[in-house]
Amino acid sequence: MRAVQVKEFGSSDVLEYLNLDIPFVSDNEVLIKQEAIGVNFIDIYQRSGAYQVKLPFIPGSEGSGVVENIGKDVSNFKIGDRVAYSMFPGGYAEYIAVSESNVVSVPDNIDFSTAAACLLQGMTAHYLLYSTFKLQSGQSCLIHAGAGGVGLILIQMAKNIGANVITTVSTEEKKQLALGAGADEVILYTKENFVEEVNKITKGQGLEVVYDSVGQTTFDGGLDCLKPRGYMVLYGQSSGAVPPVDPQLLNRKGSIFLTRPTLGSYMLDREELNWRSGDIFRWIEEGQLEIRIGLSLRLKDASWAQDDLAARKTTGKVILTP
Repeated sequence: MRAVQVKEFGSSDVLEYLNLDIPFVSDNEVLIKQEAIGVNFIDIYQRSGAYQVKLPFIPGSEGSGVVENIGKDVSNFKIGDRVAYSMFPGGYAEYIAVSESNVVSVPDNIDFSTAAACLLQGMTAHYLLYSTFKLQSGQSCLIHAGAGGVGLILIQMAKNIGANVITTVSTEEKKQLALGAGADEVILYTKENFVEEVNKITKGQGLEVVYDSVGQTTFDGGLDCLKPRGYMVLYGQSSGAVPPVDPQLLNRKGSIFLTRPTLGSYMLDREELNWRSGDIFRWIEEGQLEIRIGLSLRLKDASWAQDDLAARKTTGKVILTP
């Protein structure tokens, strides 16, 4: 099979497109012939060495396709099923053997690209809004990177809940996308100070929660946007890691809460996986959630896909096809 492999940490130049053996299926695994593969920031973190993984490795942790083979202990899937998976390594390949516990069925009226595009980012948005800080109708939130893959989904979900949504973007094009997703206020952070703008919008009252996937360049300002006992939900670091935080800072800012969640901690069992993925697929089918695929490239162009994502040139989801 064709796959992309990393043999040393570094820039996108270390991504090698080569031939590898089709994976062996263990007793509890499902072999998937992939039709679409999701690209995420974690792929870049791992490739660069920011997140340590054992070399060599195949990047990628989500995709969709058709079941080609199953292990003897697999009970929920059969050959020919349409499926998707997330949070499982080895995605940048024509075939992948995935633990049954990470696989979900894909409804017939959802195409493979949408299935690969919605699962990891959709379930991330789901746990952020429904578990990490349970957003309520009438509350106000700030969503950074509103035109990104998670950002556009977060905006739609938050508006479906009935929240007031403020978001930040870098360009006029991205501003229009965020407004199209339903954002109430869009701050062009390249031209405006987002802390000052949030203060104006909230009339100095501050926000219940900030959802921050950017990290280093937005973290300090985000703390200044919160009302007393507000939540800073830091779930990514596209601009770099946030330096160590003195807990006394949280005291001085108004007894605020700080959390650094990850999807794996909110997908601890089959029940949680089915809840989150089931909601996402159902909302797509009902027209309550639109998944934007901003860039679709061939698997051999993985370096291009990662570079555009890292440079924040993309909007919505980045997809690779074998």
